[in-house]
Amino acid sequence: MNSRWNKHMYRALLLLSFLGINALVLIGIGSTFSYLNSGADRASMLHLAHETETTYLPKVHWSTLKNKGRDMEAQTLRDIERDYLRAWHLRHQAYRYSDASLSKDHYTDSAQTKLKAIIDFNKKRKISIQGTTLSHHPSLEFYSADGKLVVFTDSNVRIHEAIYQNGELLRQQTQPHGYQVMMLLEDGFWRIRHMTALEGVQSTQPPDGKAAIPELKVNTIKGLNYYPRDTPWELFGPLFSTKITERDFERIRKMGLNTVRVFVPYDGFGPDQLTKLENLMDIAEEKNLKVMLTLFDFYGDYDISDWSRTHRYAEIIVQGLKDHQALLAWDVKNEPDLDFVSRGESNVKAWLQELVFQIKNWDPTHPVTIGWSHPEKGSLLADQVDFVSFHYYLEPSDFPQAVAKLRETVPHKPLLLQEYGYSTYSGFWNLFSGSEQEQARYYKDMQQALEKEELPYMFWTLYDFEAVPKKVVGGLPWRRSPQQYFGCFDRVGRPKASYKYLISTAQDQ
Repeated sequence: MNSRWNKHMYRALLLLSFLGINALVLIGIGSTFSYLNSGADRASMLHLAHETETTYLPKVHWSTLKNKGRDMEAQTLRDIERDYLRAWHLRHQAYRYSDASLSKDHYTDSAQTKLKAIIDFNKKRKISIQGTTLSHHPSLEFYSADGKLVVFTDSNVRIHEAIYQNGELLRQQTQPHGYQVMMLLEDGFWRIRHMTALEGVQSTQPPDGKAAIPELKVNTIKGLNYYPRDTPWELFGPLFSTKITERDFERIRKMGLNTVRVFVPYDGFGPDQLTKLENLMDIAEEKNLKVMLTLFDFYGDYDISDWSRTHRYAEIIVQGLKDHQALLAWDVKNEPDLDFVSRGESNVKAWLQELVFQIKNWDPTHPVTIGWSHPEKGSLLADQVDFVSFHYYLEPSDFPQAVAKLRETVPHKPLLLQEYGYSTYSGFWNLFSGSEQEQARYYKDMQQALEKEELPYMFWTLYDFEAVPKKVVGGLPWRRSPQQYFGCFDRVGRPKASYKYLISTAQDQ
């Protein structure tokens, strides 16, 4: 009986398997046939169209849409702008990978021939160009009565390019360009027919950073780098609490401090997080505290193709908060020099310089700085920022010499010690050498040095933390464990021995 039952089961399973396999084959054939008949272009096959819409986001401002004859329709304008930007993006991809076919579907045959000639020239000389456009200012000149041809001038196109030969960087530059563009409507989307460079384009180089710092006396800053006790590095997450923020900011103010530095994460920062940041700024204003906002926390790409997306992220925050009374300054990036080895020093510095330029365009009122990880890095891009910020976690005895060297290289910029501190962790990973007494000694010496050097400061940090996320310092215990004990308050909110040196110094100034 069991043997007969098993045979029936086997037959049933074989039949079901056969039917399932045939169904999958038919579905696959149908999907392929449907796709091949849908008119899918090469860009969609390579997912480049989607990539354009999500990563390539230059600023576009049409200065005029006046046209004799046919009026420009709103939907048509959106289509023209979309296909024009795709053409730029795929043109740069073609230059980068020396593959003219990547841009084939967004240029007419004659325009594609010219593009291919340039790429062939570069390939023979082993040249590749990584580039992107950051802003466009098109002005409509002609729109045909049949709605199939458009001519416009795109002035002041801000383009960044890095030119490589044999894998070595030759030069990297950001320059304005201008073009007269003709596009034709073919097969349902707009292709570039002609694109001619214009002469005499107005320059848009970054400012030299030598103007007086508006509404800020850097030497008055005395503050700390802030995270809540229970949600470090997750300040704007689901556990954000206005009550906790109010309690902490009241505590900070009672210490005699006047400034908090707050980190804005890059990934996952959306409208809900922006609302929480605005709430934090409101609380800071109520408590008579100023806020230094550090952008791009946990960002480390810097690839040129990603620049315009990072600009849109920063623009939303800067435009949304530039008029807030609690805002003190913009800090572009925390310790970007730590990415020099993995991402290339020239790439990181070029990205930073362009962000400084963009932020100053969006908000000319508030100063801009960069938080370097060591004093010796403070001279980098010093002519672009309004004041130089640096971090220091070495011995207090060596601090005056480090400051003196920085002042020699940057004699005309205000300085800010943006991070410093000492962990009270005592365990296997530091041979049980940490203690509250050692932290107190450190802060006593550092505060005396800061007073003597007349330097503003922001120490790390208010609380000891129960846990530190792996994304901060990785999973190695000898790195994570010390990071939990930098606070001047312990995990239950008790002041540590160092507290008296911080509060007394803050009150005296």
